[in-house]
Amino acid sequence: MNKRKVVGILLGLVGFLVPWVVQFPGLSFPGHVTLGIFLLAAAFWLTEPVPIYTTSMLVIFLEVLLLSAEGPLCLFARPPVAAVTAETAPREFRLPAGAVAEGSEVLVARPNGTFEVVQVEVLERGPDTARVQSGKLSSGSQVLTQPEHWLGRYVPASYRTFFAALADPIIILFLGGCLLADASVKYRLDRALTRMFLRPLGTSPRLILLGLLVATAVLSAFMSNTATTAMMMTVVLPLLAGLDREDPLKVAVVLAIPVGANIGGIATPIGTPPNAIALAALTKQGLGVPFVQWVLMALPIVVMTLGVSWVVLMKLFRARTAELKIELAGAFDRSPKAWGLYLVFGLTGLLWFTENQHGISSNIIAFLPVVALPMFGIVGKKEIHALPWDVFWLMAGGISLGTAIKTTGLAEWMVGRVDWSSLGGFAIMAGLALLSFVLANFLSHTVTVTLLAPIAVSVGSVAGAATGLTSPPRWWRWPWPRATA
Repeated sequence: MNKRKVVGILLGLVGFLVPWVVQFPGLSFPGHVTLGIFLLAAAFWLTEPVPIYTTSMLVIFLEVLLLSAEGPLCLFARPPVAAVTAETAPREFRLPAGAVAEGSEVLVARPNGTFEVVQVEVLERGPDTARVQSGKLSSGSQVLTQPEHWLGRYVPASYRTFFAALADPIIILFLGGCLLADASVKYRLDRALTRMFLRPLGTSPRLILLGLLVATAVLSAFMSNTATTAMMMTVVLPLLAGLDREDPLKVAVVLAIPVGANIGGIATPIGTPPNAIALAALTKQGLGVPFVQWVLMALPIVVMTLGVSWVVLMKLFRARTAELKIELAGAFDRSPKAWGLYLVFGLTGLLWFTENQHGISSNIIAFLPVVALPMFGIVGKKEIHALPWDVFWLMAGGISLGTAIKTTGLAEWMVGRVDWSSLGGFAIMAGLALLSFVLANFLSHTVTVTLLAPIAVSVGSVAGAATGLTSPPRWWRWPWPRATA
């Protein structure tokens, strides 16, 4: 085991243990536990002593053990309760003195395992018992004899909540997109579309470079950035072979592929895993973004960034040749299964882009290709096995961690450490963007968003109220009814 892995494991263990031995004012005990899991995951994702998807597995496992209602920590740390046996007078009860917290509150244990704060009037308090009055208590009610116990104020989620992250609707959305992309590669739909984009551009190096950027971006909107880049590189290799070795245009052509892929991945929720992770974090806050709304918000950014990238590449790497001939093979496949792919792809895309008209969630629509493509033999076990299951696990860990951060109060506590009213809304966004930019230069984009998305959503909800940025400006309002995920 090399030094980097040893350091990563030590950092993760220290991060996990610190919240257990250091008390942070204002943070609940479940919040301390979640903070330890978060620090452990952050250290492991940053240093990668183990594969990043196994860190997500560990996150879900620890949450089930330490935070779920069925986990050992919650099962064996139940607070003691005292039965209210009978009324001493109408609406009057005698309770153990320790059950009545400061002021006039008692915590009542309900049959479903949850607790409720009940206001009472203290009529008489002795050293051992207290006589209280309340219309919300009844004979046989179970009240905590230790109302300060952490489980009294925390309602642990079922272990099913954390396991459910593996089948989160956003993962299903990404699964459908990945399967469509794999089928497109299998039947060479990607090459046929590339040929369609580049053929009308003639022999101008400038236009061909623009065509490569646009074609790569369009494909990357529905395929992973990595797969798109790998595919497009095989397309441009014959083009590079025909250029002079010293021609700077070679560099521009090669760079156009990853640049176009990264930009195009922004365009749709399924274009790249970070989009899906961010969308999942928003959905957990009740801020579902319809497929077409995402596209309309992202499209201006994509178009402008592609234009700037094209100009920069042409300026930095000026072509020495005035004419560039490109020959692409790749006609549309006309086999019955290819036609089936075109039908499923077109129907899925149409339903995604009309989500607000028919009201069916894009996550549900994404299951159409998952069912139809294997059912009609368009894809087989090979394509199913080739799906990026490690990415799905990573996404599930991020979604599950976001759930824990929100439900245990850690998000509220972390956001409360900063006076957001003293910062402008754009300063907050710029700070988060800069932090993402710095981390993304050292980590994968997916890991960066997995770490920051839950925090960013919490910051946005609190900072939005503090700065007044709670809704989009009038010039950018969605004209159709908003769909929720």
